[in-house]
Amino acid sequence: MTLNCIAVDDEPLALGMVCAFIEQTPFLRLVGRYSSAVEALRGLQEQDVDLIFLDIQMPDLTGIELARVLDKGRPGLGPRIIFTTAFHQFALDGYKVDALDYLVKPFNYEEFLRAATKAQSYAEVIQLPGAAPALPAPAAPAAPAAPEPEEEYLFLKVEYQLVRVAFREILYIEGLKDYVKVHLADGSKPLLSLTSLKALEDRLPPRRFMRIHRSFIVALDQIRAVTRNTVQIGSATISVGDQYKEPFNQFLSRWT
Repeated sequence: MTLNCIAVDDEPLALGMVCAFIEQTPFLRLVGRYSSAVEALRGLQEQDVDLIFLDIQMPDLTGIELARVLDKGRPGLGPRIIFTTAFHQFALDGYKVDALDYLVKPFNYEEFLRAATKAQSYAEVIQLPGAAPALPAPAAPAAPAAPEPEEEYLFLKVEYQLVRVAFREILYIEGLKDYVKVHLADGSKPLLSLTSLKALEDRLPPRRFMRIHRSFIVALDQIRAVTRNTVQIGSATISVGDQYKEPFNQFLSRWT
């Protein structure tokens, strides 16, 4: 899979270095280079781009502001962003706009390649718009295809990387405003991911998970005990919210 890339930086030397790194990376294709975010925004309207190497501190429109514009226009569907900046303090802002990675200047090709490889892996999982996988060979006539098996895992963005989490490993998920905390059955450190509980709920199979509180989703096969208003799961006791009691009681009625 080859990713169409652009580089955006108001410093000519930094822009030239990033472009050179892109051109020597086999799975990246440089389709544009821009010295301002405003120019890049115009260019993005004219071509398909999968990945942006984006400086942050620029006049007129900063890289963070451009990222927000792109996300607002096509939430979750636009090109992925790797920020390139000399300032560590922008790391949290980069995370909030769902940047794929964050390169601090000066960086070398090894660091660049590590971030680019992360983008390639993300594209293979998510299938970014515009990424061009090889065309499959024509299929011979065959019997009707069997239903595809249900996936047994999901990918969570955790600290600038995609982490594969098997459904069977999840105890429960806790909502924390802009984040979720995924508690695991093996007792290891919970995974913290920048997403909403509702967005994650939509990605979970309803036969295996249920929201029982405005702040909690539980794995149904991990429930150890149930009282009138609480669920015991692992070492945690979670209350069942009033608005979730009816569907939860319907679930319990199948086993009582």
